[in-house]
Amino acid sequence: MKAQEFDQRRRALMRMMGKGTIAIVPSSGIKLRNRDVAYPFRQDSDFWYLTGFDEPDAVAVLIPGRKAGEYVLFCRDRDPAREAWDGYRAGPEGAVEDYGADDAFPIEAMDDILPGLIESSDSVFYSMGVSGGFDKRILGWLNELRAGGRAGARTPEEFVSLEHLLHDLRLYKSRAEVGQMRRAARVSMEAHRRAMRRAQAGVYEYELEAELLGHFRAHGNREAYGSIVGSGANSCILHYVENARRMEDGDLVLIDAGCEDGYYASDITRTFPVSGRFTAEQRKIYSLVLAAQKAAIDKCRAGNLFNEPHEETVRVITRGLIKLGLLKGTPARLIKEGAYQKFYMHRAGHWIGLDVHDVGDYKVGGEWRELEPGMVLTVEPGIYIPPGTRGVAKKWWGIGVRIEDDVLVTRGEPDVLTGALVKEPDEIEAFMQAA
Repeated sequence: MKAQEFDQRRRALMRMMGKGTIAIVPSSGIKLRNRDVAYPFRQDSDFWYLTGFDEPDAVAVLIPGRKAGEYVLFCRDRDPAREAWDGYRAGPEGAVEDYGADDAFPIEAMDDILPGLIESSDSVFYSMGVSGGFDKRILGWLNELRAGGRAGARTPEEFVSLEHLLHDLRLYKSRAEVGQMRRAARVSMEAHRRAMRRAQAGVYEYELEAELLGHFRAHGNREAYGSIVGSGANSCILHYVENARRMEDGDLVLIDAGCEDGYYASDITRTFPVSGRFTAEQRKIYSLVLAAQKAAIDKCRAGNLFNEPHEETVRVITRGLIKLGLLKGTPARLIKEGAYQKFYMHRAGHWIGLDVHDVGDYKVGGEWRELEPGMVLTVEPGIYIPPGTRGVAKKWWGIGVRIEDDVLVTRGEPDVLTGALVKEPDEIEAFMQAA
């Protein structure tokens, strides 16, 4: 991502904030896994969106109209001894030269410098509640300013939720962002194909997971979320992550996995038969879910409401379950009663971007948000029939199917970023047989 992209984002946010304001955005910190071992560092998405700075222990400050520079970055100072252990640091000089900061200071100087930057502002834009420790520091600075304010000094009178502005900006993807998401989608689709080729009776779910993760890492990416590889009855567990079962002939395998490229996520789910061929019952459920997904994708058009794709999946799935004898009654009554939720208990999708469940309001003023060009959402209907489901013939038990793609809203047809990965039942069988 070019430096100009981050500069444009900062300027857009500051235009929305207006003069006489200040925005404070802390980075992620290092999180310990156990004792001296840390989790792999992943930058806070809001901080990265505005800075492109991929180090912990940093704070970005935006001050619209400040003559000495509107973008100030506090970060770790250069330290050759620590860098020998933990890796390169940009330092304040690098923050200016390489990351576009107008001013940069060591993070240790923040308590001395940042209160002075806050002092002349009417409003502080900040995400309260994300970091309790940093919340206390900001409140401490404000209390000090108000207690010891000089005559005529102006201190902030209000806190404003930064998310309201910043998350609305993140909802609309630029050309560069969409390009990043296409790359993530391409690597993820390739990883799914590798896992499909590896699947056969006797193979463990974690072996398919290894194919996914290995392909992600081979292309310099990491998983966007914990991969789900559920076979047999495990395909009916929505957030199954143990991935430990030995697969058998006759199983369906549901894989929900995606990588992130340059922090931008992909999110793909495919369901396929271990043996390479669907049973009659599996094919009927699979075809119903696919029909619901296709109908929902067609609703991902500018001008439609966010809820319309979900409502379309509910209609298609309810009618289909009636035809299969799994529900009894009229579609209108069953939908009103929520009877379909016995088999389809989640929504049809979510925003996706820097976070796999990305930011952005789904409703505005209490009404479902209108879809607009640049928004990206997933479409992921499913049907799940765990073993022992009451009132359902045993032939349907253990069938869990979800199909998920990432869809870009455009001025015309929906653009399915992950659409090149097979999902027609005949195509899946042909792919599996050729593997």
